Formats: sequence, C-alpha cells, structure tokens
Amino acid sequence: MINIKKLAAIDIGSNAMRLLISNVVEQDGKEPQFNKSSLVRVPIRLGQDAFTVGEISEENIDRMVDAMKAFNLLMKVHKVERYMAFATSAMREAYNAKEVVALIKKKADIKIEIIDGKKEAAIIASTDLHHLLKTDETYLFVDVGGGSTEFTLFSDGKMINSRSFKAGTVRLLNNMVHDIVWDEIEKWIKTNTQGYEEVTLIGSGGNINKLFKMSGKQQEKPLSYIYINSQYAYLNSLTYEQRITELGLNSDRADVIIHATRIYLNAMKWSGARQIYVPKIGLSDGIVKAMYYGKI
Repeated sequence: MINIKKLAAIDIGSNAMRLLISNVVEQDGKEPQFNKSSLVRVPIRLGQDAFTVGEISEENIDRMVDAMKAFNLLMKVHKVERYMAFATSAMREAYNAKEVVALIKKKADIKIEIIDGKKEAAIIASTDLHHLLKTDETYLFVDVGGGSTEFTLFSDGKMINSRSFKAGTVRLLNNMVHDIVWDEIEKWIKTNTQGYEEVTLIGSGGNINKLFKMSGKQQEKPLSYIYINSQYAYLNSLTYEQRITELGLNSDRADVIIHATRIYLNAMKWSGARQIYVPKIGLSDGIVKAMYYGKI
C-alpha cells in the first residue's frame, strides 16, 4: 500500500527565494522516499538591502509579496498539505523584517519564521547526511549562503560542533567581510579539526551545486581540492559577462560564485581536506524532512 504526502518548503535566503514541493512516498515496511515535485527559484537579492542599508527596500518588498502570492497559488495547484517558510540571514538583519513578515501574511497568506544560524545549520544537517556519513570518518559540512556560512563537524556519525559565521557571498560581494572574520573561521576550523587524521568536506548551497554540475561528475563522486582551485582561477580569469555567456550562469549567480568558491577552498585548506562531496541538499530539503519527522 502506497501513500503520498505533499509537503512544501519556502527558503527566503539572502541571494534568492525558493519554493520546494516534495512528494513523500510512504510504503509499508520501507523508509519514506522524498521526491522533488517542483522547485522554483526567484532571484530577489534581499542581502543587498539588508547588509548595506539595514532594511528591505520598497521595491523588494513588492517583489517578495508577488513571489509569495505565486508560491501560494503553486502550493494550491499541487495540493500541498503542509508548508513551512523560513527566512535566514538577510531577514535576520533587516530592521523592518517584522513589518515585511506581517505584510506577507496579510497579502499572500504565508506565515514566515525568521530563524537563527544555529537552527538553520541544524535543519540542513537533518537532511540525508546520515546516508553519506561513514561512521569511522570525519566530515566538515559547509553550507554557503548569501549572508552567512554554516560549518558543522561530524565524526563517527555524530555531530561534534557547529558554528555560523557572517561570511556569505552577498556580503563578500559588497566587501563587508573583514579579515577578522576570516581569521575567526580559520581558527574555528583548525581548532575543531585538529586531532582528526583525515577530514573530508561536504558542500551545500547553490554555488557548489553549480560547480559540481560544471565538472560533469557522477553524483556520488567527490571533487578534488585541485579541481576547486583550478575552477577558482578559471572563474577569476573571466569577466562577469563571460561567466554568463560562456558558462551559462544566471546573472545573480555569475557574480557570487567566485566568492563561494573561495569559502570552500579556504575550508578545504584549513581543514586539510583533499576532497569535497556535493549531495544535492539545502535548507528547503531539510525543512521538508524535519517537518515530516516532526522535528519542527
């Protein structure tokens, strides 16, 4: 006997907003299957407002309301039973965030919760990571967003430590990440990974997914430090326009991908990792799974 539940997750990030609609297939005696039914990404760069002037602009509030109305309609069409909408770094820092949340509830009938970095990391970690984690190995999970980057260390299948830093791609784009933050990240990674013989990175976020796609590798295969390093040099050698025309990147990906690559590269260097695995997971996947298992 098969039962299908329709769940949806809305991820309001600093670089873009996403709606993920999932079919959760329940079958007697088997683990539930999470199948992506629809994924819509809207490039509304809230971080550009929040990190530079401290508030979400009128123009972007209007765009958010329109996007949320569209998300609501899509969920109706898909007959979604339950959804959750979480906002991260940009909305955490915009001083008019509460007014924006209230307006969206009123105009688009979508309830948004603004979450902190720790909860964000925990939700992402509740995805299918346990399938990847070999119990006798050590992993540094790195999730790069527009406003922040979450680092989580796993060893022997257990979470050891987790930390969120205000070093995201949109902040880097606006020269808003000071050397002291890089120093803190380096110190945290080195302190937490010392004593472990070998560390492997797990990367999450739209930019590392794009880098992985460009590599043409099979999903289970890792990318090497050498590959990430060469891609970083290659991306830096191209102009913004060339990254769009020659690599086919979206305009809102072409300017931040270099900054994201730098974060992953530094994380590999400071942890001594030679490889990075790129499972297709993110906050929206985590929301769906955490919702299904009653964790949120």
